[in-house]
Amino acid sequence: MAPALALGKGAPAKKKVLRIAHLTDIHLKNQFNAPQRFVNCLHHVQQQNPKVDLVLNGGDVVFDMNKENIGTIDEQWKLVHTIMQAECSLPVNYCLGNHDIWWYEADKGQVLYGKQYAMDQLKLAKPYYSFIKSGWKFIILDSVHLDIDNTWYIGKLGDEQFDWLENELKQTDAGMPVLVMTHIPILTATLMIEDNIINKWQMLGGDMHTDTSKIIKLFYQHPNVKLCLSGHIHLRDKVVYNQVTYLCNGAVSGAWWEGNRRETAPGYGLIDLYSDGSFEESYVNY
Repeated sequence: MAPALALGKGAPAKKKVLRIAHLTDIHLKNQFNAPQRFVNCLHHVQQQNPKVDLVLNGGDVVFDMNKENIGTIDEQWKLVHTIMQAECSLPVNYCLGNHDIWWYEADKGQVLYGKQYAMDQLKLAKPYYSFIKSGWKFIILDSVHLDIDNTWYIGKLGDEQFDWLENELKQTDAGMPVLVMTHIPILTATLMIEDNIINKWQMLGGDMHTDTSKIIKLFYQHPNVKLCLSGHIHLRDKVVYNQVTYLCNGAVSGAWWEGNRRETAPGYGLIDLYSDGSFEESYVNY
């Protein structure tokens, strides 16, 4: 009989440590049967086997706060809290989406203006933060900022947040894998999916980070950054660049609760994280 082979001697065993559901772009409101469909999604997540340990909510929690009146905004958030309390038993970590922010450049004195209202609703002390779970570091970033003319928004970190991210990565043990979540994609190929393009694509700063190259250069200095999750575009894609995987995980609401957004059906990302920094992922229609 041939002798048994000792496999992987000296190498740490690869062990699954965490299962995550990435739910983004829910756009909840009391229309389109959205509340019941969102409940169906939450039940689908919680019926996964093996079980999901953590939900990462990628922003655009409510349908839209932009220029809305306080009654409409309160109603949308009340719906979010009612459903999450009754139908979701899993821990949830949030980031802000552009529709969770009240933008109206003609009324900047309005008490609703900016991010604080949504941060209060989501119990966020800051719009960006980090935490450690099961040997992985999670970095939740705020990618939605005023455009250069102080109207509407573009995707970026800004100097203060970039400095924080740089310091956060420096202080993270090089052996600890890192997962980053933003609302607006840091890097995506979905912006090239347009109709009737003759000679050139137009990529807007509100659709992808405008400081992509700066962030990618920073990640290159920290090989333990493994995975970046985003939403915003309502399309599903996967880009691997410099050993970092960038996942744009569609939308729970699909085309804002009116079917598929192009070829991407309503769904969520399902990600298994391993102790060695590897992961397995899929996009799940519910």
